[in-house]
Parts: sequence; structure tokens; C-alpha cells
Amino acid sequence: MQAKKVYFYATCIGSAAFADTCVNAIKLLQKEGVEVIFKKNQTCCGQPSYNSGYYEETKQVALYNMRLFDKDYPIVLLSGSCTGMFRTDYKELFADTQYYDEAQRFSARVYELSEYLDKVLGVRYEDKGEKVRITWHSNCHALRSAQCISSAKTLLRSLKNVDLIELAREEECCGFGGTFSVKEPEVSNAMVSCKIEDIKARNVEYLIAGDAGCALNITGAMRKQGVNVRFMHLYDFLAQRIGIA
Repeated sequence: MQAKKVYFYATCIGSAAFADTCVNAIKLLQKEGVEVIFKKNQTCCGQPSYNSGYYEETKQVALYNMRLFDKDYPIVLLSGSCTGMFRTDYKELFADTQYYDEAQRFSARVYELSEYLDKVLGVRYEDKGEKVRITWHSNCHALRSAQCISSAKTLLRSLKNVDLIELAREEECCGFGGTFSVKEPEVSNAMVSCKIEDIKARNVEYLIAGDAGCALNITGAMRKQGVNVRFMHLYDFLAQRIGIA
């Protein structure tokens, strides 16, 4: 049987601050016999400019991405935010234009990694780690736009030695919001502090999340507040639990 081929989209924060996570995400795909194609000239998905109202500039970024990943392979991302941008916002961006059909075809090929592992490949992992208590943070775009949180939790719950403790206020934003945290730092800080109080109340060893932006925001605030809960990105955690990290 010919190996499945996918494009891997690292995301800006993934390549800048979570390079090891990108490597582990690729290992998870390769473990399932998937051939991973990494376009070295990939760039931003366009979400920062889109959210700031620079729609014409964002269209140029979107068209570049739509032509870069030109072959009819799935496009796999390790970010619910960028997945939502590719899958939903590109279609809205090009509504009533000559590029709408192209955007629609492009968006149909987009998967966040957890849903590709769960829904396309149907993976279930053998947990090789010790017993551990974790909680999970849901990124807003992953929850509401990409709608891939259920797959991430399915993968975590398949690990027999992992006790997943739900946050009481899981669906509330951590205060990152990309440019929001820069424009409204006081409000952002209040939001992340509420998130951290919820995390502390779960009495867990690890916070797991699937989006690097939220991770940087929450972990930075936890360090400042002296909170002793360790963070791991979802794909680092999965790779470690099954012994490929």
C-alpha cells in the first residue's frame, strides 16, 4: 500500500518557539506510516493581520498559502488557531470573489493534527508512562472554529495511566488572543489569572494544551506567579507517553 502523504504546517510560533514540538508532531505522523512533506518557504497563516482588519493584505498571504500547498494532499497543522484560519476564515475572506472555490477546495484539505490522528488514522496509543494527573486548556479557535478539541481529548483519554481532570471554566479564554494581549494587557492579565486559579484548583501535575500561543501566555504568567504546575504541549506529551520523544 502506498504511504499516505501530508503537508505539515508548523505555524509561526511552532517554528519560532516550539521547534521540538514540530519534530515530535512529525514523528507521530511518521509512526503511522505517513510521508510528511515540509515546505521550507511556508509562512504565516494570516490571522494576525486578518484579526486586525487588514483584509486586503491578508488575501495576499492566503493566496500565497493556497498556491504553496498545491498538490491534493491533506494539510496537517499543530494549532487550532491556524486550522480555524485556513478552514473557516479563508472562505469568509474570499466570499463573493473569484477565489472562493479555490479557498473552499483548500479549506477542505485542512486538519488539526489531533483530528487527523483520531478521525483519519484512528490511532489509539499504548501508554508507556507512569500514572499522572493532568488538566487540559482549550484554545478558543480550536474549540469554536476548528472544533477539534474532542479529538485531542480522545487521544489523551486513550492513555491508560493518564487521569484527565477537566477545568471548571475550560471554555473561557486565557487572555492571549494574539494581538488582544498586546492591545489590552491589563484585561489579558486578569483573564489569564482566572485561568491559572482554575488550573491550581485541579491539583494536577501537568497542564496540557494544543496551541503554542496560549501555552506561552499561561506558562509565562504561571512562572511570574510561582505556580508549580508543569506545562507540556499535547504532541510532546503524546510522543513522550508512547516512547518516541
